[in-house]
Amino acid sequence: MTLTRRQVTELLSAHGLAPRRALGQNFVVDPNTVRRIARLARVGPGDRVIEIGAGLGSLTLALAATGAAVTAVEVDHGIAAVLRSVVEPRGVTVVEADALDLDIAGLLGPGPWVLVANLPYNVATPLVVRLLEEVPAITRMLVMVQAEVGDRLAAVAGSPAYGAVSVVVAWWASATVVGHVPATVFVPRPKVASALVAIERHPTGAGYARFKEVVRAGFGQRRKMLRRSLDGVVEPGAFEAAGVKADARAEELDVDEWGRLAAWAPNAPTPS
Repeated sequence: MTLTRRQVTELLSAHGLAPRRALGQNFVVDPNTVRRIARLARVGPGDRVIEIGAGLGSLTLALAATGAAVTAVEVDHGIAAVLRSVVEPRGVTVVEADALDLDIAGLLGPGPWVLVANLPYNVATPLVVRLLEEVPAITRMLVMVQAEVGDRLAAVAGSPAYGAVSVVVAWWASATVVGHVPATVFVPRPKVASALVAIERHPTGAGYARFKEVVRAGFGQRRKMLRRSLDGVVEPGAFEAAGVKADARAEELDVDEWGRLAAWAPNAPTPS
């Protein structure tokens, strides 16, 4: 069971509610789409799923139907009340909170958890990065985001969408665009299509803070050669030691090259 376009419209009308643009609310109203997302999420009995921005519960119902244990987070007070009436009878736990402020690690406890969510464009990138940085209990994600955001999350070195966020995500996980969703399946209809991005956490080493500092400095002046954009951030000798061309630009380096470059402390002596 999930919600159709008519049911979503009726729920909103019955409770005197309307989608709020400030919260980026676009509700999925196509049962086939939410069932497809649940399949791509690869969840079932024994899995624990957190859904952020659950809305009226269309995707929530599809996830619960797989047999997974679902915790749904919703920030909008009016919508959250309706969400409870729709999904709590299906065994779903509803948490009314702003995911950007919520102690998600504390809420979830030990892993593994899977995040499945339709994320508003204005919070998608910071939320994904925050979850990767702070919530290791979430070992996999399947997020529906604006197509442009999806391209950035999964971009590889040298591609047009590649940027600092792409590198930061790649430090923590592998990210792949696994599908696209047309604007026609939402109410209200957004102006852009959406992408489905699968993110799978992998083991990482130490030194993330330094890595992030170097990446952000490099992309902060991405038109410049690295020896200039990273002046004062890495020692000149670090380029040769790391096997990175000093005249390269930020978008040319993959995550491993950024990692090697960041491994050299700002004031480390040039190796002999």
